[in-house]
Amino acid sequence: MSDVPRHLRRDELRDADPTPGMRREQAIVRDGLWSGLAHTDPGMVSGWHHHGDCETVIYVRSGAFRLECGPGGRTVIDAQPGDFVHVPRRAVHREANPADEVATLVLVRTGHGVPTVNVAGPEADVAP
Repeated sequence: MSDVPRHLRRDELRDADPTPGMRREQAIVRDGLWSGLAHTDPGMVSGWHHHGDCETVIYVRSGAFRLECGPGGRTVIDAQPGDFVHVPRRAVHREANPADEVATLVLVRTGHGVPTVNVAGPEADVAP
């Protein structure tokens, strides 16, 4: 690993692991660290998923962000530009954009393993 800071330009991001209803772009990947962007179109709802053994911090850069999780997906978090949301490891959730503009999120994940596991729904069996 280099001890020199790296500048990554917008056009250097590349497509990352998809989830239905959203598009992810990968920026920096290092052992135990992933960062990038996610874009959700207006009115779209992603598929249910979790991030395995990774914890995720989400910063809402633009648009609106809704996260549904918990038993039956009944817990709802609504976040606006400037807000942060923490998603614990293995937390089954889906993301939505209830606004009329594209939502863009800045994502930072820590942990190891598969970055995204798409599942059937919030009742999916996720071992601790």
